[in-house]
Amino acid sequence: MIRSHRATEVTPDHIGEEVVLAGWVQRRRDHGGITFLDLRDASGLIQVVADPEQHPVAEELRMEYCVRVTGVVRPRPEGTENPNLATGTIEVAADGIEVLSTAKVLPFMIDDRAEVEELVRLRYRYLDLRRPKMAANLRARSRATAAIRRTLDDLGFLEVETPTLVNSTPEGARDMLVPSRLRKGEFYALPQSPQLFKQLLMVAGVERYFQIARCYRDEDFRADRQIEFTQLDLEGSFWEREDVFDAIEQVLAAVVRDLRGVELSLPLPRLSWQEAMDRYGSDKPDLRFGMEITDLSDIVAGSEFGVFAGAVGSGGTVRGINVGPVDWSRARADELTEKAKTHGARGLVWMVAEEDGSVRSPVAKFLSEQEIAEIRERLEACPGDVLLVVADRWRTVVDTLGALRTELGRPQSHEDLAFLWVIDFPMFEEEEDGSITFSHHPFTSPVSIDAMREDPKSAVAKAYDVVVNGVELGSGSIRIHDPAVQREVFEILGIDRDTAERRFGWFLEALEYGTPPHGGFAFGIDRLVMVLQDEASIRDVIPFPKTQTGVDPMTGAPTQVAAEQLEELGILLGPEALERLEN
Repeated sequence: MIRSHRATEVTPDHIGEEVVLAGWVQRRRDHGGITFLDLRDASGLIQVVADPEQHPVAEELRMEYCVRVTGVVRPRPEGTENPNLATGTIEVAADGIEVLSTAKVLPFMIDDRAEVEELVRLRYRYLDLRRPKMAANLRARSRATAAIRRTLDDLGFLEVETPTLVNSTPEGARDMLVPSRLRKGEFYALPQSPQLFKQLLMVAGVERYFQIARCYRDEDFRADRQIEFTQLDLEGSFWEREDVFDAIEQVLAAVVRDLRGVELSLPLPRLSWQEAMDRYGSDKPDLRFGMEITDLSDIVAGSEFGVFAGAVGSGGTVRGINVGPVDWSRARADELTEKAKTHGARGLVWMVAEEDGSVRSPVAKFLSEQEIAEIRERLEACPGDVLLVVADRWRTVVDTLGALRTELGRPQSHEDLAFLWVIDFPMFEEEEDGSITFSHHPFTSPVSIDAMREDPKSAVAKAYDVVVNGVELGSGSIRIHDPAVQREVFEILGIDRDTAERRFGWFLEALEYGTPPHGGFAFGIDRLVMVLQDEASIRDVIPFPKTQTGVDPMTGAPTQVAAEQLEELGILLGPEALERLEN
């Protein structure tokens, strides 16, 4: 037996008993011929007291040495208790100390007080994960998946694993490809989601499926995105939207209860996609603060200020936000104007509300007193408030103001939680070249098939997202279960019948065997835990993440492979790749 107890399993009830502990030396302190050790294991800390004359090895111990301690539990001397520690009223008097393994000089301190460059943390991730915050994040992630499984098991779901070597999808440009050795020149794709397989499970009669699924997407990195990620994936037969919402809300409530100790107020609020864009300029709005976008078009439609009148007259809109009494300067105005331009706006109009009812603004002289008064009233401006206004096409205006709203108003922490559903997304989106693509994925059912046929660009989908604090957790939809409708959607997307049969014939055929109406959802476990643990990046809740450039500093991946391996797979590198590797 290496140990009899974990650190925090030792309690005052064990006083007078001998225990055997094992863990790492968090800290060593020498006081008047007595050595104090903070011994840490995965459960927490406990204090060990050793007489170096009896145990000379105690003086040799260094931080992160792995040791085994045998000793008797006793109460700490009066006045030395530590109320911040679970074991703060007791200590272990060492009878024996054994070094299980030594540790080199550490690249950084194993505590949360030291600021360590992320690249160094990832290079020594196995040490980084010993830090209290990172260890707590790992435990939180485990509790989250346990709560998910427990809840869905109680709801009658069946956990099923789906393949991770699949064929490429309509989103093929973002697929991670795996070459086949046995069929040279052909490739598998790693799944971006188990979408088609979970729909096949509905055809198979499973009715309620879920999976903690590993997924892959070859996209640029962000704070909330990685090449490989983990999501809860579920699907249900004979479901409409409310059935999906009920299941997901129960799962979210269970995870929040386990990680935060609070009860979610259910059902979660809902906003249509249109309303979310109009009010917040985002399809993943943060509801923890106001600063809502307000339409000013009717006030300035006949204004002498040509920018405003011209935007309204050409079918655009003029809208604004009140960002409150922030520090304002010309430099700040220029900075936000440049940011507005990065979102497509031609400019940004700013106004500062004055005590006398006027505004201080470069455009004030072009606006009438009535227009200024009505703008102030519409935006509920108080003296000192800064008002930001954009005039342009609707989408440009709301995107720009939504981005500025988030930058200026978003809280720095996730202490408060604001969940919501965003519903009724557009079925399709128009690309810059005029072609049509899907908003969610091509297997989403339209609200009205007839409306989709008449005007695909205006069609509404039975699609929905769940959002928390401005973070999109995941998406779902009611699926198309009629193969004829699925073929129509493919045609609208420019996927001709021959291509559809070649790429999806196996799936379309499956739909012809009594497919039940069904729907589902998937959300990112990494993102949910990130928010609940109040972290700024999912890299802090993923055990072994990649950097923002897709590199693993610890293992060095991705790396070159031997020419023999490439030859066996039938792969020949192009001149651009060869030049990069040579340099």
